[in-house]
Amino acid sequence: MIDPLRLLGYFLWIFKEIVSGTLSMTTSLFTPRGYSRPMIVQVPLRCTTDLEITMFASSITITPGTLVVAIAAGDEADDPPTLFVHVLFADSEADALDGLYDMETRLLTAMRRRPPKPVADAILRGAQGTQEGETA
Repeated sequence: MIDPLRLLGYFLWIFKEIVSGTLSMTTSLFTPRGYSRPMIVQVPLRCTTDLEITMFASSITITPGTLVVAIAAGDEADDPPTLFVHVLFADSEADALDGLYDMETRLLTAMRRRPPKPVADAILRGAQGTQEGETA
């Protein structure tokens, strides 16, 4: 069940992320060599419902510097749904995943009224497909 106050808090946090991302994008545009480090990361999800997946993908895409480029459906038993996200400003794949899982945790806490299970180390280790230096 959705917690309206936590959902409002999530939307306020997303607004802060949009402002922060806009400042990063603007700074990068006016820096001679820029400081972007584009990469595509594979993000196995803890989101389970269509609404959760849609809200998470929309939150990523609305945040400057990130874009969902593909969604892979998983079977419900062993293989979770997976997002492929283009990230501009992350020092490493682990950095990008940390930020994305923080966003997912905040969303799921608001949507389910309880924090989701922690991200399994196996999921983080198993996230393959990062292609550093790739541009959109």
